[in-house]
Amino acid sequence: MHGLINRSIQCFLRETYGEEAWAAIAANAGFGADRFESLLNYDDDLTEDMLLAAAKQTGNPRDTVLEDLGTFLVTHPTTQGLRRLLRFGGDSFVEFLHSLEEMPDRARLAVNDLILPTLEIRDHSAVAFTLLVTHRFAGFAHVLLGVLRAMADDYGALVLLEYQGRRDGVETLSIEVFEEEFSEGRDFDLIAQSA
Repeated sequence: MHGLINRSIQCFLRETYGEEAWAAIAANAGFGADRFESLLNYDDDLTEDMLLAAAKQTGNPRDTVLEDLGTFLVTHPTTQGLRRLLRFGGDSFVEFLHSLEEMPDRARLAVNDLILPTLEIRDHSAVAFTLLVTHRFAGFAHVLLGVLRAMADDYGALVLLEYQGRRDGVETLSIEVFEEEFSEGRDFDLIAQSA
């Protein structure tokens, strides 16, 4: 697993549960390093051990930890750059959904050895979609579930999202958009405001 992904998990766990909880998770996962290097690659087993230790420490299932990570990546003040990047996907939640297939390629422009899941959006109607998530590591769809929930709120859309399972390396999410302008949503400007 790419160090950038492991580092994101580490930051999420530290910010959400605190330094003591992170130290316990690291110890229970069996690695001595206190931090991951963002540009290195790590064995997938280490990532899995970290997630299982996090699930045990927090009392949440692994899938919930991953979904919470996805929400964190969009909503936390330290990750607003990712939110901005995602919002460039379109003026509405449905436009954003259609931009998801381009996300792995856009990420590789910034970090050329970052391997994100292949994403395929299928339209069943103007309001019903399926997102197929293909990757060797199970769980990316749960991260995307958290991302999609947060982005629906960001756009002000009323959306039903459901994890449909994993088969032959492909995880499936069903997406139903009840109302694209359900609430006001969060402000977004193309140009970031300077501090």
